[in-house]
Amino acid sequence: MLSDDLREELAAIAPSNECDRLAELSGLFHVAGRAHLRGRGSVDVHLDVSSSTVARRAFALLRACDVRSEIRTYPRRAFDRATRYQLHVEGSEDAYATLHRAGVLDRSHRPLGRPPGRVVARRCCAAAYLRGALLGSGTLSGPRDPHLEIRTAEADGARFLATLAVRLGGELHVQERSSHSAAYAKGTEAIADVLVAAGAIDLVLALEEQAVLAATRADANRLANADHANLVRTGRAAHAHGGHTEHRRPRYARTTPGGHAAHPSMSLTCGGRGPCCHIGYAHRHCEHCDVVIPMHHYHWPYYSGGVYYGNSGLLTSQMQQLQTYGASTIVEAAGHMHEEAN
Repeated sequence: MLSDDLREELAAIAPSNECDRLAELSGLFHVAGRAHLRGRGSVDVHLDVSSSTVARRAFALLRACDVRSEIRTYPRRAFDRATRYQLHVEGSEDAYATLHRAGVLDRSHRPLGRPPGRVVARRCCAAAYLRGALLGSGTLSGPRDPHLEIRTAEADGARFLATLAVRLGGELHVQERSSHSAAYAKGTEAIADVLVAAGAIDLVLALEEQAVLAATRADANRLANADHANLVRTGRAAHAHGGHTEHRRPRYARTTPGGHAAHPSMSLTCGGRGPCCHIGYAHRHCEHCDVVIPMHHYHWPYYSGGVYYGNSGLLTSQMQQLQTYGASTIVEAAGHMHEEAN
C-alpha cells in the first residue's frame, strides 16, 4: 500500500524543465528498462512496470519529447498473477536521439549501465533521476520496520543511486544479490531523507505521523505492563507477608474478637503503645501488637476504641482510671484493679 502511495505522489510531480524530464526518463529506463537488439543496429527499448500510473507517466514524458510509444499489458506468471505494464519504444531516429540525451543509450545504440554525469549535473536533475528510479522499481514497506528499496539489474546502478542520494542529503546502502542488486534504506529517518529528496513530502508526513503514533502506543503499553507487573509483585508480597504473620500469631490472636483478625490493617510493631491495647477475655491480645495479657477472670472489664466493656456494677472512677493508664502500662492497670476488687 505504501508503495502505491509513493508512486501516486511521485507521478503527480510534473517536471517543468526538459533536463528534468530527460533525467526522470533516464531513471525509469535504467531500473526498469530492457534493450532488444533487432539486428543491423536497430534497437527497441521496453519499459516494464507494475503500475498503470507509472506507465502513463512514462508515456507522457516520451510524448513530450516527440517519441512514439505503445502501452501493453500481460499477467504476471508468479505469485498473485497481477497485471504488468510494458511500454514499447520502437527504434527511430527521434527515439535514439532522446534516449541518448537521457543517457540510456550511447551513440552506437548500446545500453549504458549508468547515465553520464551531464544528465544529473544539476541538483534538480539528480532529484528527477531519483524520482524516476523510485517510480520504476521502488518499493516501500511499513509502518512497522519501514524499508525502502530500489532494484537495479547491475551493482553499478545501485552504487550510482547511493552516490546520488548522498548528494541530495540522503543515504542508501547497496546490496548485491544473485539475480539483481538493490539500493535500500531502513528506518523512518533514513527513508524520509530519501523521499524528501525525491519530492514525496506528503508520504514523509504520513510516515512520521505513524511513527509518532507507534511510539506513543508502545510507551502506553510499556507503562501499562509495568503497572500490572508492579501490582502483581505487590500482591504476591502482601500475600506472602500475610501468610507469614498468620503463621506466627497464636490461635487465640486469630480468633478472639477485636484482634488482628478483625483489624488486619493495624501494625504489628506498635510495641504495646497502641490506643486500643486492652484486657478482656482469657489471653486477650493487643490490637496493635502481639502482646498477650493473661487473665484469670473472664468477666473483667476493659476499654477499647472508646467503648467500655465489662460488669455493669463497676465504678465509673475505675473505668476512668483504666482509660488514663494507656496501653504501655495496661498490665499494671489490670493488677491495680485486681487489688481494688479484692
